[in-house]
Amino acid sequence: MWTEVFTVFQKYMGTGLIMIWFAAALVFLFLTEKNRTRRILLVYYPVVMLLLYFNPLFADAFCRLVGSEIYFRVCWLLPVSVVLAYSTVLLAEHFKGKMKGLFLAAVLTVIILSGRPVYSNPLYSVAQNEYHVPDSVVHICDAIRYEGREVKAAFPYEMLLYVRQYSPFVCMPYGRDMMLGDFNDLFSLIQRDRIDVKELAELMNQQGCHYAVFAEKKEILGEPQDFDLKLFDTIDGYVIYQNLNLPLEY
Repeated sequence: MWTEVFTVFQKYMGTGLIMIWFAAALVFLFLTEKNRTRRILLVYYPVVMLLLYFNPLFADAFCRLVGSEIYFRVCWLLPVSVVLAYSTVLLAEHFKGKMKGLFLAAVLTVIILSGRPVYSNPLYSVAQNEYHVPDSVVHICDAIRYEGREVKAAFPYEMLLYVRQYSPFVCMPYGRDMMLGDFNDLFSLIQRDRIDVKELAELMNQQGCHYAVFAEKKEILGEPQDFDLKLFDTIDGYVIYQNLNLPLEY
């Protein structure tokens, strides 16, 4: 648990520069801020949240009650942006004329160097439609939607974040926790370059999946029809196999 807590925080920090700046801002406000309310909100509260986050007893209780896959959201309670903005304004007040402009320019430079462009993440892409999800997700979800009920489908890694964003009628047997290192046999299978249809059918039955979606270029081992799998459709470079063992009609 202790190792996982540090790993999650390292991912939250990004390059780490922003958190160094945040720590420096906390020290600065502790030494200079005289207003009691602002000291509580901008100094004591962040420190308490950090102590709680790194407290193994709190981490263990949180993960047992809520789930370890969302422990990273505790980091969202840190008022990093507010503390940095407020401390920057206080510091800027000590400069006059051109020096104030140079100081603010330096701060902006530090902000830019402290992070990475959002679109450098392979899971982000330029919007293709008004839903801000890949067109392939829209087309596949619309194709497998069944009037009057939800359907469950196994999707590959690159679609995980978008399916639930687009359609409330299409569920998955796993979620974004797959990106955090959790394990699911069905997810692991459809990530392989070679798909064993016997294993695919068994896992779909076990996890109550009506459909499995994966890239068309993957090699299929075995005959799908021998295991009650039907090629439902091919859309945008992805194949959709339907599990005939789980009829959609109630």
